[in-house]
Amino acid sequence: MTKLSEDKLTFSKLRMPLIIMGIFWVVAIVLWQTTGKIFFIFNFGYIGTAIGVGTGLYAALPRKKKYQGRRLSQLLVGVYMLVFLGFIEFENMQIEGFFFYLLAGFFGGATIHYLVAKVAGPLFFGRGWCSWSCWTAMILDYLPFPRNKQGRLPTRWGNLRYIHFALSLGLILVLWFGFGHRVQPGGSTTELYWLIAGNALYYAVAIILAFTLKDNRAFCKYVCPITAFLKVTSRFSLLKIAGDAKKCNDCGACEKICPMDIRIIDYIKSGQRVLSTECILCFECENVCVPGALKSTWGFDCGTNELLNMKKKPAK
Repeated sequence: MTKLSEDKLTFSKLRMPLIIMGIFWVVAIVLWQTTGKIFFIFNFGYIGTAIGVGTGLYAALPRKKKYQGRRLSQLLVGVYMLVFLGFIEFENMQIEGFFFYLLAGFFGGATIHYLVAKVAGPLFFGRGWCSWSCWTAMILDYLPFPRNKQGRLPTRWGNLRYIHFALSLGLILVLWFGFGHRVQPGGSTTELYWLIAGNALYYAVAIILAFTLKDNRAFCKYVCPITAFLKVTSRFSLLKIAGDAKKCNDCGACEKICPMDIRIIDYIKSGQRVLSTECILCFECENVCVPGALKSTWGFDCGTNELLNMKKKPAK
């Protein structure tokens, strides 16, 4: 996932995919050895290998086709989550499933997934999940509005995702403490129905928003409750986009292609890495930038200043 050029594939370009794959396999082996459950080898080994293959393909392809590596990673992980863990294992992979399993003390698929991928993972890879593994985004990225030309809606619209998060948590607490609803280890048809209904609702809202606002990622920006986790720990992410102000020609191509409407140039000019918690590490900005002006780097920094391109108010 490092900055790549059009020349031949080298080992250095495969370093990041190998590191990512290695981290997942380490987690898989540690969990297997500490719990004795072979499932962890399969689960994390598969996810790590899928993302490694996707990022490796990203490294190998020319700039205009790199997105195919990301799309492949999304499909491999997303379909596994929905089909295998959801429809076959009857795990509720929605955020409500995570809340249920957490209350029940089950160290199951949904619990592990959220704790690893959406709480601890962003400390290393930021919101990379949103771009490389999300089963909702794997559908949204095929819609016809990859570039938002209008700018983001006012900040208050982003509060909808926190309201969504609070409503989901509140619903689970009411069902748990008010009605005594419980979940069973190993899943059940109830969890399956919840998964189907929840995903159908997510897809419907996300697609309607995309066509209404002409923005594939509108759901991610305003409604998705998972960002309540991601935006906290991704602020401290070790992996972020860095820029070289001397090589930047201020053409604005990176900002025009950014699906999350981040003012990338302002970060570059201020000598900072892209600190926005809206960055999903899709690396589209790298692919259109002049060689060497943008690249993904490891380091430690954090900031509270969200530099975003907002929708302009009509002139009076």
